[in-house]
Amino acid sequence: MTLFRSTILDIVGNPFRSDDPAGTLRADDDGGLVVTDGVIMARGPYARLRAEHPAEEIVDLTGGLLVPGFVDTHVHYPQVRAIGGLGMPLLDWLDRCALPEEARLADVAYAESVAEELMSCLVGAGTTTALVFGAHYATAMDSLFAASERTGLRVTSGLVVSDRILRPDLLTTPEQALAEGRVLVDRWHGRGNLRYAVTPRFSLSASEAMLHSCAELVGAAEGVFVTSHINENGAEVDQVASHFPARSHYLDTYDHHGLVGDRTVLAHNVHPTDHELEVMADRRSWVAHCPTSNAALGSGLFPFRRHDAYGVGVALGSDVGAGTGFSLIKEGLQAYFGQQLLGPDGLPLTPAHLLYLATRAGALALGLGDLVGDFAVGRRFDAVWLRPVPGSALDIVLRHAPDASEALAKVFALAAPADVAGVWVDGRQLTAGSPTSTRTRTALHTLTTTA
Repeated sequence: MTLFRSTILDIVGNPFRSDDPAGTLRADDDGGLVVTDGVIMARGPYARLRAEHPAEEIVDLTGGLLVPGFVDTHVHYPQVRAIGGLGMPLLDWLDRCALPEEARLADVAYAESVAEELMSCLVGAGTTTALVFGAHYATAMDSLFAASERTGLRVTSGLVVSDRILRPDLLTTPEQALAEGRVLVDRWHGRGNLRYAVTPRFSLSASEAMLHSCAELVGAAEGVFVTSHINENGAEVDQVASHFPARSHYLDTYDHHGLVGDRTVLAHNVHPTDHELEVMADRRSWVAHCPTSNAALGSGLFPFRRHDAYGVGVALGSDVGAGTGFSLIKEGLQAYFGQQLLGPDGLPLTPAHLLYLATRAGALALGLGDLVGDFAVGRRFDAVWLRPVPGSALDIVLRHAPDASEALAKVFALAAPADVAGVWVDGRQLTAGSPTSTRTRTALHTLTTTA
């Protein structure tokens, strides 16, 4: 049993719902969490918990903020080294930056090194759970799942499948995609913190036969997810319509094959029709909102107000490598900027909204809401300790923040991976491969008898 002491911030309810009284920021200035075998057993004022557990080990995380582990609902495994390809719209960027890099993962050693880099970058940004858009090669997927298992992150991912339009070395057949997918599901799905996601790249590169094979794979095991892209770019939407003249809209290319349900997370959705939003809400599917990618590729400003009006769930994704980094704090800030720029058509976002989008919303999107996403008693202890570099702008403004909401606003305005001083999954601190591991080890100290 361990008692963690810190300033603790989380969201339990949904701040987008005015009828949810729990959907507000919950803050404990000098709070405690009692953790046993990775599970939060008690939460409350530190002084009370210390009196109740006088002999337990204490991890002192004062001098910073403890928040739930971040949940990234859209990040590309093969694109770690493709970050920074600016100045191009989506389809040009794919051809010139992303797809050549993705083809390199056919080499097993190369794929293994990229998988380790991905794990390092996710942990370094405070991400503890991720829906990872996988690779086009089954061998590369084995490398990703193995690296995820070694690191301990909660990862849902799957083989990316396409049978047209892309460069030939990234294509497969519906039959091969199904066969390789079944092997990967049998080997990795439900193993520890790992799960499988059926992953057609997008319907532009997937024929009707390929999408049908994807639907078959969904039934290979209980709890398999579906993820892909939708309505990201105007030219992409037009091309999808030309390839699927019998379908009413982009979403219908997936829905026709039974791929839209409550375990479906679709990235972007910058240009949805009202009917698509209605169907997504009815199916309880989720959208991964990727603000820095949408801005970098000029895809457009996300219509958050329309998603909210229809009741479509939204969480955050980094969309590395079109996105500009792994930090969901930065994605939250960019989401805020986008809604501000939309003026009356935008949905004003508060600090509580941003924390929800980066934590609780992602947990719900990935079907993990009963395990992670906040610090309620009974949840697994997945956490990030944000401790600003002494003398930095964030350090200065946090020392003068009048309340928790203001402190959180300053975090989203200024924090970066350099301020991630500790990351835990299932109560275990992750340091291997983390860029902040040295400072983490020196910053934490354990007290055994006094506090």
